[in-house]
Amino acid sequence: MIYLDNNATTAIDPLVADAIRRVWDLGPLNPSSQHRIGRLARNLLDEAISRLGKALGADVDSPGGDSLVLTSGGTESNQLALQGLGDPDGPLVISQIEHPSVLEPARAAASAGRTVRVIPVDADGRIDLPAARRFIVEAAPRAALVSVMSANNETGVIQPIDELARICQEAGVPLHVDATQTVGKLPFDFGRSGVTAITAAAHKFHGPAGVGLLLVRSGVELRPMFRGGEQQLALRAGTEPVALAVGMAEALVLAAAHFETTSRLEALRVRLETGLLASFSELVIHGRDCPRLPGTSCLSFPGADRQAMLMALDMAGVACSSGSACASGSSRPSHVLAAMGVPDSQIDTALRFGFSRFSSLEDCERAIERISRQYQRLRDRAEVPVENLSISLDRDPSQT
Repeated sequence: MIYLDNNATTAIDPLVADAIRRVWDLGPLNPSSQHRIGRLARNLLDEAISRLGKALGADVDSPGGDSLVLTSGGTESNQLALQGLGDPDGPLVISQIEHPSVLEPARAAASAGRTVRVIPVDADGRIDLPAARRFIVEAAPRAALVSVMSANNETGVIQPIDELARICQEAGVPLHVDATQTVGKLPFDFGRSGVTAITAAAHKFHGPAGVGLLLVRSGVELRPMFRGGEQQLALRAGTEPVALAVGMAEALVLAAAHFETTSRLEALRVRLETGLLASFSELVIHGRDCPRLPGTSCLSFPGADRQAMLMALDMAGVACSSGSACASGSSRPSHVLAAMGVPDSQIDTALRFGFSRFSSLEDCERAIERISRQYQRLRDRAEVPVENLSISLDRDPSQT
């Protein structure tokens, strides 16, 4: 199987798996326990949090510094940010293309009476900054929280977060960034970013599934979503997963050491797109003219239903997706492409491909061959007149 669904999740790095295994081999570890093994667990956890903070350009070691809250993953981190930052009764500003883990809580908040303002995007999938300014600064009452992703999980289009952060800083409005698709893939310096909080998930950068983080700037209040124990300064109750935290830290440090592979990933993406376009000029590359994640490509295959194409590629040994991994099981059309004004005919034929640092040029070349073959087959079948596919029931079976 050629795995090209790395926006959904990535293979765990063997070095990360080894780090996790070494922690598990130490026995039962609860950082809240007062005995020797508990103190060992606390030291391992504190070291992991410190490594994560340094890798992200945050100061989590100083008293009163930035807060790094461990969570179960990106979805929990996003919802903790939406519920815990800013005035809970004030307007919430998001964009049209957010991940379901932001869109659905925003819908629920709107249903409960909270004002939710939605920033539109242009045809390339980038947020409309003048509209964002109106919603954040000019509309009354002033926004209480802004939550926008750093790069789209379906198209890979990178959002103008620096400009948005300046607007939010001028207005004194906290900005949460769902950086799930960029942390571990592109360099990021939280200290210089101007954002209030970011979300990240370990399984997006070759770490373990089941652990993520919400990083919150020093001096910013965060209301807890879970209550119970006093873990993590009472910001997130529950026993911390020491081994997973160690694994996430190891994965992020390793990812940062491989940022030079960004150009190689971009080369693989370009090769995939140009290789397919050479045979099928009708293909559409979404977000083609914008800065994109180096390894992400969203393509429409005119004449081939996305689900049929997805299944054909699966049978042919290519793993990809038809949209967000959190929504693709429902086969709903992409809300991201719809927000970009993409025609239904292109939305219904769109697939996403994602490379990682473990992807090879050989993988890419074989993928081009298999994708081309399956697309040609489905397109040819769609062009065959229906009457040519019928079989007469009166015909001798030996003649069929």
